[in-house]
Amino acid sequence: MLLRKIWRILHKTKKPVEKAVEYSVPERLYTPVGLLKIGMYVIELDRPWLESPFLFQGFEITSEAELFKLREHCNYVYIDTTIQRKRRLGKFATHNKPLTEPAMDYGSPPPKLGSFETEIGRAEDVYRQMSRYVAGTMQQVSHGKAIDTKQAKEAVAECVNSILQSPDAFLWLIQLKNRDEYTAQHSLNVCVLSIVLGRHINLSDTNLQNVGLCGLMHDMGKMLVPDTILNKPGRLEPDEMEIMRGHTTKGYELLQSSDNMYPGAIKTALMHHEMLNGQGYPNRLNQRDIPLFTRMVTIADIYDAMTSDRVYQKGRTHLEATGIMADMSGVNLEERLVTKFIESLGVYPPGCVVKLTNGAIAIVVEINELARLRPKIIVLLDADRQPLPEKVTNLADMPLDERGKLLTIKGIVRAGDYGIDIGKYYRNGVLQKGFAADR
Repeated sequence: MLLRKIWRILHKTKKPVEKAVEYSVPERLYTPVGLLKIGMYVIELDRPWLESPFLFQGFEITSEAELFKLREHCNYVYIDTTIQRKRRLGKFATHNKPLTEPAMDYGSPPPKLGSFETEIGRAEDVYRQMSRYVAGTMQQVSHGKAIDTKQAKEAVAECVNSILQSPDAFLWLIQLKNRDEYTAQHSLNVCVLSIVLGRHINLSDTNLQNVGLCGLMHDMGKMLVPDTILNKPGRLEPDEMEIMRGHTTKGYELLQSSDNMYPGAIKTALMHHEMLNGQGYPNRLNQRDIPLFTRMVTIADIYDAMTSDRVYQKGRTHLEATGIMADMSGVNLEERLVTKFIESLGVYPPGCVVKLTNGAIAIVVEINELARLRPKIIVLLDADRQPLPEKVTNLADMPLDERGKLLTIKGIVRAGDYGIDIGKYYRNGVLQKGFAADR
């Protein structure tokens, strides 16, 4: 599976430890089966042990065959992280190597202040206003005009307020992508994703506004890159790539000359292509020189770029993109932040199209934070690809399909493969009809 590496290190020691006994307190960690890997120790299944093919109540995963069985019979399990850490510490002790520098202990997300159904209308208004602001600002910058910092901060503050009510609403809206408006939508989406990540690690309202501004402003320097390079459909030549990479310096200079711009946004414009291992640009900085908000924006930037349709590529699915990011974590991206980012979006993010176990096609509406594999959905097509009346179905209620079997999600699919235009469904009121039918 693509996400097997995401949960490699969720808990790191704060100082070198020689005796594993200091980690004797069990830690149960909820883990979707797609994130399991060899070496993890399973202590509980999502079903009674007697209904599974496993002989022992608690075992270490030692083979691909066991991984396959777990994925075949379970949606999620609980693992004991202390057993893994004992082995890791033992390995370090054997070779007399110091432990790596501990990762920051990020906070937990606050409860949602509202619901998707009540927030989606306001979120749409805010999203539309922000879209107009970003497109207008980018046009002004391309003509040599300054950025209206006050207006940018007000727009981001509205976005933060909406996301605190229901992050699902804005996550749904950023799925409505238009390839021809990529640059402007990308900046807005990175702003939203950065705020969603910030909420998930429990940043203050002020810091959510700051990291959102970092995301909104991160690519403004691209407006000073020639259109022939910025919108080139094919691979860039080395000299063109050098000009494209110059957008970080141009963005830094642009924001630095803007009145009352948040200093962190100025740094992020310059540093958002730096990588933890020092292989990024423009200054090949390493981890300790890259600010937290920049590291967050970099993750959001990479995710949105990978999941967007471009002139020269088809966007990847959520699972494909997060699998690649899991491989990049610990080398290019901060591992704990990548994990938190994926947690903030969920296994099945709002707005993604999924195939159900009965063959039907649905769109995810809202994450159930206590049952992340069982979100609220609206079924769009039946197994024969025939349209169905819109109605919200809460998979956490354990509904049965027409054969009397438990209805679950089989996996994420590409909307285009099933002739689904998410934007068209949205304009036709799919959400309003779905919630109305559910009442």
